[in-house]
Amino acid sequence: MTPPTETTIETPADTTVSKRKLKKIRDREERENAPTIANSVDRHVLYQNSVQDVESEIDFVDAKFTELRGREAKLLREDFCGTANTSCEWVRRRPTNRAISLDIDTEVLAWGEQNNVASLDESEQKRVSLIAQDVFTAQTEPVDMLLAMNFSYWLFTTREDLCKYFKSVLGALKDDGILFLDAYGGWEAHQTCEESRECETDDGFQFDYVWEQVAFDPITSHMECAIHFVFEDDSQIENAFTYQWRLWSLPELRELLLEAGFRNVRSFWEDADDDTGEGNGEFAEVTHAESDPGWICYIVAEK
Repeated sequence: MTPPTETTIETPADTTVSKRKLKKIRDREERENAPTIANSVDRHVLYQNSVQDVESEIDFVDAKFTELRGREAKLLREDFCGTANTSCEWVRRRPTNRAISLDIDTEVLAWGEQNNVASLDESEQKRVSLIAQDVFTAQTEPVDMLLAMNFSYWLFTTREDLCKYFKSVLGALKDDGILFLDAYGGWEAHQTCEESRECETDDGFQFDYVWEQVAFDPITSHMECAIHFVFEDDSQIENAFTYQWRLWSLPELRELLLEAGFRNVRSFWEDADDDTGEGNGEFAEVTHAESDPGWICYIVAEK
């Protein structure tokens, strides 16, 4: 006689438990896969609307060049241009303006071409040249102004490399050309900290911009920084942009620019709002300044 085979009988209780567990798993998967604001927004759009103020920036460099040189600038080179947002603002100002935009990141250049350059009219588009090339080796026609903004040149962390860059910039300028840089400092720049502020895109979309100074080494002045974006549904883009920089002081920058061959270096300090004490976007030339927890300035180096 053949022995009977064993049969496993699932009780109703087992079935109930199994269904309950399955539902929990499905619910968790739905939450994890649910659409969030963070999954639907473009980090480059957020950056342009929280970090950059290209209108004010171009106002400053355009006016300062005319004031110092007695003529209008026509050809601008934007190093570390990213999405070329500043270059596009420059060519919109006058039909005589042209821009050369340099960056080694082909992905971000492609985004800038598709989103910023493409938004210009046909004439303006012809006056913007996007070049994927290292700023050390780039060979461009001599320019009136060269911009390295948003502290981008701080990726050079040794005096040798930064001086080399400044020398290459000097050779890229016309005989009366001007280099424009920005810098920040104050004792808060040496701290690990996090600060946020509310921002809004051109079409009214609101988000929080978070700047984090992740680490600072007082021996080398090396710093790690990051930008995060947070949204109303509590989703976020962590480390949307990250930076490995050296925190350069103004005396160091001035000495290196003069060593590279620039004949004059000016500092333009941001004024503060009388009520809040925060920067108001107005810059005045100074030779001395009071100690401040956090300051921003423009550096204007004349060839």
